[in-house]
Amino acid sequence: MSAIEKLKLNKNITAAMLDAGYFNAKKLQNKILPRINGGQNVVAIGPEGCGKTTTYILASLNKIKVLEEIAPRILVLVPDISSGELVIEQYHQLNRNRDLRIMGLFAGPSLDAQVLQLTDGVDIIVATPDRARAAYLKLGLNLNKIQMLIVDDADVIIKNGLQLPTVEIARGITKGQFLVFSAVTHDRLTKMYDYFLVNPNIVEVDDLGDSHLQTVDQLLYHVPNFKTKLNLLNLLLADAELFDKAIVFVNSRFTAETVYKKLQLSRKGQVAVFKARGMVPESFDIVSDFMANPQANILVIAQEDAENITEIKTPNQIHFDIPDDNDVYTRRVLLGNADANERLFITFCTDLELSQIRKLEQIQGKRMALIALPDDLYIETETPKKKVQVEEADPTRGAAFHEKKLSNQKTENYSARERIRMTGKISNKRHD
Repeated sequence: MSAIEKLKLNKNITAAMLDAGYFNAKKLQNKILPRINGGQNVVAIGPEGCGKTTTYILASLNKIKVLEEIAPRILVLVPDISSGELVIEQYHQLNRNRDLRIMGLFAGPSLDAQVLQLTDGVDIIVATPDRARAAYLKLGLNLNKIQMLIVDDADVIIKNGLQLPTVEIARGITKGQFLVFSAVTHDRLTKMYDYFLVNPNIVEVDDLGDSHLQTVDQLLYHVPNFKTKLNLLNLLLADAELFDKAIVFVNSRFTAETVYKKLQLSRKGQVAVFKARGMVPESFDIVSDFMANPQANILVIAQEDAENITEIKTPNQIHFDIPDDNDVYTRRVLLGNADANERLFITFCTDLELSQIRKLEQIQGKRMALIALPDDLYIETETPKKKVQVEEADPTRGAAFHEKKLSNQKTENYSARERIRMTGKISNKRHD
C-alpha cells in the first residue's frame, strides 16, 4: 500500500493523486485528514508549501457523495482572485468526477449573472469573502446545505481586511464543518475564528524547507502595532553607546519622516534621512558620507531610495518595516564578511507581517531569534473602530493590546541594552 493510499480516500481521488504525481503524503495531510474525515473542526497552521490547499481539496472531494443537490455543499473562501483561480485549477486536477460542478465567485462578472448561475446548481464554490457575502445578501448563495466551509490563507484574509464578511458567511452556516488554514497564528486570527468555532482542533506543522543560506543572526521583536514599533525603536536607539551608528529601513518616505520625528525626541540632531529631498533638514545622498560624519548617528532609509545601495557596513541595521521583496531583505542579511555577526541585525514585525517573517525564515533555512519586549516599553492600545451595531458583530477590530498583566511583570529583567547584548536571553514562545 502506497503512502497516498494510507490516507483512506476514495479510489477515484487516490488514482487522481497518483496520476498528478502525488506519491507521498505530506506531514500535514497525515495529521489532519483523519480528523477532517471524522467530522472535526480544524485550524491548521503551516508554512507555504506544506500542503494546506491539497489537503482541504482532498477532504472536500472525499466529502461529496451525491451530486443531485442544487445548493452548494462546499464553500472555500480565499483572499483574492488569483489564489482562487489556482485553487479551482487544482480542484480540476484532482477531480475525476466530471459531473461535479465547480464555480468561482469573484468580482468582475455581473453579480446578477453569477446569482443566476448559482440557482442553476453548483457543488463547490471558491469565492472571496466579500463576493460571497454580496451573493448571500442577494439571496443567491444558499448556505443551508453547506457541509464544509474552508477559510484558506486566513492570515492573508485578515491582512486584506476581509474578516467581517468571512465571519458573516461562517455564522450563516449552522450544521457544516469548519476548516481554517493559515501560514501563521496570532491574536487576530484567533479573534476571527472564535466567532464561529468552539474548541477547534489546532494542528501546527513546522517546515523550514531545504534552504541553508549563510546569513547573519537576526533578532526579532514581535510588537502589537505601528505606534508600539515607534516606541520600541525610540527606546532602543536612545542608547547612544550601543547604537553609535545605525541604519533604519522603512517602506515609504512618509514612514521615514514619521520615524525621523520620533527619534528626534531621544537623539536630537543625530538623525538624518537618506535622500530626504527637503522633507527634513538632515539628509545624506551617499551612505559613506553618513558613516564619515561624526555628528550623524542614525540614518533612516526608505526602500524606494535604497535600490542602488549594494552593501552597507554600518554596525547596526534595523528593519522597522519588512520589504515587500523578500530578496531585498535576504541580500542584506547574507553573511558577507567575518565580522558580520559582531553587528546587530534587528527586525520588527506585527501580526500582519508574521507571514512575511515565516517566508524569510524558509528562504534562509533558519529561525530569527525572538526577543522579549523590554519591560519599560510603552505598549500602545489600538484605537477601536466605530461600532456599526453591537460589539459582537464587529470582528474587524484588531486585537487590543494593553499594559502587561501583573503576573507578567518581572523585577529581575535586564535593561533593553543588556537584553540585546545577551543574545542568549531569547523568548521560547513563538508567535508564528
